[in-house]
Amino acid sequence: MAHVTFPLTSLSDLGALTRDLPQADAAAQDAARDRQNALTKPPGSLGRLEELAVFMAGWQQQAVPQIDFAQALVFAGNHGICAQGVNPFPQEVTAQMVQNFKAGGAAINQLCHVNDARLSVIDLDLDRPTADFTEGPAMTEAECVAALNAGAAALHPAASVLILGEMGIGNSTVAAALTAAVFGGAVQDWVGRGTGSDDEGVRRKVDAITRGLARHTATPQDGATILTALGGREQAAICGAVLAARQRRVPVILDGFICTASVAPLFALSPATLDHCLIGHLSVEPGHKRLLDAIGKTAVLDFDMRLGEGSGAALALGILRSALACHSGMATFAEAGVAGG
Repeated sequence: MAHVTFPLTSLSDLGALTRDLPQADAAAQDAARDRQNALTKPPGSLGRLEELAVFMAGWQQQAVPQIDFAQALVFAGNHGICAQGVNPFPQEVTAQMVQNFKAGGAAINQLCHVNDARLSVIDLDLDRPTADFTEGPAMTEAECVAALNAGAAALHPAASVLILGEMGIGNSTVAAALTAAVFGGAVQDWVGRGTGSDDEGVRRKVDAITRGLARHTATPQDGATILTALGGREQAAICGAVLAARQRRVPVILDGFICTASVAPLFALSPATLDHCLIGHLSVEPGHKRLLDAIGKTAVLDFDMRLGEGSGAALALGILRSALACHSGMATFAEAGVAGG
């Protein structure tokens, strides 16, 4: 099988790419575990901080990993499904929030600053929303491939870790549609209030998704078709960034429900595609816990957040930095002259 890399030329490349990806370095993970067990603490006493250090070691292929450059990307897009009245805020808010990000006035700006991540905001044809997926595919193949390539191209070559977020009025409906298509179950179990939908708004979301799923007949394993039929440009860009990061062995921190749902099509193509991804936080959107159970992941934080825009992932970066600081900076029993090592 020929090696596939970016830029992609067709959606058929997507499936081939997910089957040809580097894996974590088991020897580096073993060396990191050995170091953890030699540090001046009872083995396992730092809990998930130890697991995070071993996770990073495997992808950086070194026993003592480090973060030299943390990159944060927020992708923004607009959605045709808003024609079904699923959004309590007008689509103009997407562009207005993008300007707020670029001006430094949003939560993600503050969290990236305090946790030392360089933020870039990438708006994807905001003046040209995707199509209404109750009437046809949300994107053409060419549009989906272009968004995938845009996401991949945004990864900085020097990134040690990648934080991902999104912005797009209507995209909580898109997220619920993607997860329902990939994992099945009752549509209402995937739908939440998003940015503040009332009961009638939630009903409209469920109805729109139900009609969209009935129109598009992709199997749950056909992630590329699901992404094109139901996704948005920012969801496709997130998929592209995740895949490009995997090709370069760069660990990824995904944000909440919408960001995690964006990569559900990749999981459908090959579950191991997300092995290099951490989940920054557990969103209070009801579908997120269900989604994490489906993909076998546990969030780093549970802070009752539901903002999006990468905020939970940026906050989790601070935990990851703390894990690596303990891993690299603590003395071993032998170094400290402490008995018991």
